[in-house]
Amino acid sequence: MEDAIRSKITEALKPTSLDIFNDSHLHAHHKAMEGSTSKETHFRVYITSDAFKSKMQPARHRMVYGLLKEEMAREGGLHALQLQTRTPEEEEKKKAKEGAQAQA
Repeated sequence: MEDAIRSKITEALKPTSLDIFNDSHLHAHHKAMEGSTSKETHFRVYITSDAFKSKMQPARHRMVYGLLKEEMAREGGLHALQLQTRTPEEEEKKKAKEGAQAQA
């Protein structure tokens, strides 16, 4: 599942940064996961891409959900997806702010 997420996002969005965290082990005990044999159901994905320019967060998330609709629809597939989507400019501002806070 992680490979499919990485492949589809990389191909479609050409990210300058892509971090994928498999948090499935943290949710294995949840009632909704009873009987699931999949070990890849819950992910956090941080994407920095020019493809997000001039788009609000909901539109960015719809772009990613659209790319992963097959994985979400599959039995035992992607159950939860936490997204953080930024443009390269937004990422630079975040890093500059964090750097300024670290020096304060």
